[in-house]
Amino acid sequence: MSSVSSIESVLVQMRQLAAAAGVQDSKPVVAQGGFAVELQKALQSVSGAEMNARRMQQDFILGNKDVHLSDVMIELQKANIGFQSAVQVRNKLVQAYQTIASMPI
Repeated sequence: MSSVSSIESVLVQMRQLAAAAGVQDSKPVVAQGGFAVELQKALQSVSGAEMNARRMQQDFILGNKDVHLSDVMIELQKANIGFQSAVQVRNKLVQAYQTIASMPI
């Protein structure tokens, strides 16, 4: 039962990650694609947040007057938090896999 609660915990973290990255999904697609689809969406949102932060950083460095330093710093922090959350989700998945793999048959 512990592995089920670990997976549920991972799903909750992924939804929080997607919400922090600004991705809004009106309906979960768990029934249509399952866990793999949810994981892929979460990773794509993290990647999108990182690309947006890097783009803003580059625009600021190039002297774009519409991009402010505070906005760049906020976007970089959002991307960092998203990445750190993705790493924690990965760690939980590895831990759950190891737990399942060590179960006697």
